[in-house]
Amino acid sequence: MRGSIRGLWFAVAVLATVAVPGGAVSGGTAESVLLADMDGGGGGDMDIDLAVRQVTVAPVRAHAGDVVHVDVVVENKADGTRTTIAELLVNGKAVASQFFTWGMSPGERLYRLSFDWDTRGVPPGEYRIGAQAFVWEDSSPFDNRLDVTQPVVVAPAAGGFPGGEAAGGSATETDPRFGKSRVGG
Repeated sequence: MRGSIRGLWFAVAVLATVAVPGGAVSGGTAESVLLADMDGGGGGDMDIDLAVRQVTVAPVRAHAGDVVHVDVVVENKADGTRTTIAELLVNGKAVASQFFTWGMSPGERLYRLSFDWDTRGVPPGEYRIGAQAFVWEDSSPFDNRLDVTQPVVVAPAAGGFPGGEAAGGSATETDPRFGKSRVGG
């Protein structure tokens, strides 16, 4: 019985040593302890706001096995600097991703990214293309994703397209709140 009481006191002492900040034990004031990256990326009150401004896809009529190229423009609308993942979405699912670093230069606000979607093994049909750049601390996450309205049509490798159209074409979706002159379109 005596050994179990000693073990209990030992456990309490260890927990008190680990769980209570040193200043609180000596009568000082306890402060919040932030773990790595809990401060929003290096600046307590920093406003972080990324927006996917434009997505261009080509071709919009492809045969199974073709590579569909997607260009994305992301804008840093606020402060901060970070490395974030941008994703290429097909029917809402990420099929490709890449890291990009933003906010290193105050004058640099637009970031141009490129993705390739290999359609080998993709069944014929219509596919919705989009892009997103997500940051947990974003002050306006509603504009972190942009989808192209026109679907990509994938036809069988030796097949034709509806209406007899030829392979090719492109489609661009631009956020209506963003000036086309800023993205070069």
